[in-house]
Amino acid sequence: MRLNPHLAFGGQCEAAFKFYERCLGGKIVTMLTYGKSPMAEQVPPRWREKILHATLTVGDNVLMGADPVPEQYEQPKGFAVLLGIDDPVDAERIFHALAENGAVQMPLQKTFWSVRFGVVVDQFGIPWAINCEQAPSVA
Repeated sequence: MRLNPHLAFGGQCEAAFKFYERCLGGKIVTMLTYGKSPMAEQVPPRWREKILHATLTVGDNVLMGADPVPEQYEQPKGFAVLLGIDDPVDAERIFHALAENGAVQMPLQKTFWSVRFGVVVDQFGIPWAINCEQAPSVA
């Protein structure tokens, strides 16, 4: 079994996935538009260049997304995509990249459970939590 986040966008999926590919160092493996699918005639002509299915791989992790038709789109809420990052320098870089034109909800900082933790809503409306746990102490 795999558990992979699938994100919904209001027409910005392609731009978002290109941004995530750059920020996270991943690779887009699928970017299928409605117009290039059997669903082309089921969406308005202006929506045919929007994304029916996108897949981004980052190491062994997979992030998926799409542009639902406008009447089915809802602004994301009630969750965050959590990135567990081992290196505090990488955590800083990725947090600041995701914050570009977004909104910082909790600045990246040291907490009682991590050397870095922060929450940001990116420019596409997707909430992210960055967590860089402390190395376990040796007794």
